[in-house]
Amino acid sequence: MGKTAFYLAAKIEQLMAAMEKASLAEWVELYRRPWRLLILNFAAGVARGLGIAVGFAILGAIVVYIVRELALLNLPVIGKLIAEIVRMVQQEIY
Repeated sequence: MGKTAFYLAAKIEQLMAAMEKASLAEWVELYRRPWRLLILNFAAGVARGLGIAVGFAILGAIVVYIVRELALLNLPVIGKLIAEIVRMVQQEIY
């Protein structure tokens, strides 16, 4: 074999290694079965939405708690504003 054949063989080996690293076979299998791709994407979207909702609820509760605690400190100007905000939020909750 000549130099060219060895060079091509080495390049093919590199290409095969790159394809294995990229999991190309798994991607091709997903595109062969579009329903599986659709289900996986739907499940990922539901999980992402649920995570955003739970995270927002937790952060919102923390903010309301901090605002309530600040209102109890009776700060002159800020206290009245915070108390009004807390009152409005509590009216919406109950």
